[in-house]
Amino acid sequence: MPAGHGLRSRTRDLFSRPFRKKGYIPLTTYLRTYKIGDYVDIKVNGAVHKGMPHKFYHGRTGRVWNITKRAVGVEVNKQEEDSCAGGAFAAFKMHRGIPSTEEENDSLKAEAKARGEVISTKRQPEGPKPGFMVEGAQLETVTPIPYDVVNDLKGGY
Repeated sequence: MPAGHGLRSRTRDLFSRPFRKKGYIPLTTYLRTYKIGDYVDIKVNGAVHKGMPHKFYHGRTGRVWNITKRAVGVEVNKQEEDSCAGGAFAAFKMHRGIPSTEEENDSLKAEAKARGEVISTKRQPEGPKPGFMVEGAQLETVTPIPYDVVNDLKGGY
């Protein structure tokens, strides 16, 4: 059988955790602050699948260009293969996913506790749309016509 060419092909050793570094992920990984313009090294943690970049970017260095709620945008130079100039470099922008912290929920819970209330920070479904009345519509009563089997059979087919 030929070898697969998927997104994570040939990453058995590349994404494996180091010796005696397996298990839980330290909290400093989640609590680290990034600023726009910082230089960052892209190091993939094989235990976190969400937001994982392609294996090409593992070990590369880039600059932070955007910070969102759940990810950090990193700009990395990537050499073009099809270039006639012998491989020009193009800036490639991607969002590197980082787990979000629950600071907003903690602040909401603290405010509710100060008021003496208990709140739920879980997302709630939208629910049904409110009802309404159609203006200017006339009600019409419809009654069924009784079906006469005997007269219907006399008419034939």
